[in-house]
Amino acid sequence: MSNVTEITDNEFNETVLEAEKPVLVYFWAAWCGPCLLVTPSVNSIADYFGDRLTVVKMEIDPNPNARQTCNIAGVPALRLFEQGELLLSYEGAIGKQQLQSMLETRLS
Repeated sequence: MSNVTEITDNEFNETVLEAEKPVLVYFWAAWCGPCLLVTPSVNSIADYFGDRLTVVKMEIDPNPNARQTCNIAGVPALRLFEQGELLLSYEGAIGKQQLQSMLETRLS
């Protein structure tokens, strides 16, 4: 079982922008081939960082408001927020090691 929660536009502000600890948002789409490759890495990262980071995912098609707020141009896309501030923005396929390294430098 994954520690990644799927959220919608209605939950975005409370779950992401108003969260007390950092939140990694994974934007994906059912039709996105590279997303199939990135999803296991995101799930692994959620387990690895445990209590230091909340990981959520959002399907872009039914959630246009968050997609617009985060300036998502393509998927897969990752956005890291802490106390409502955008700390990291990444679009495209990414491996687990690269993602873990990027997050390590931004999480205290």
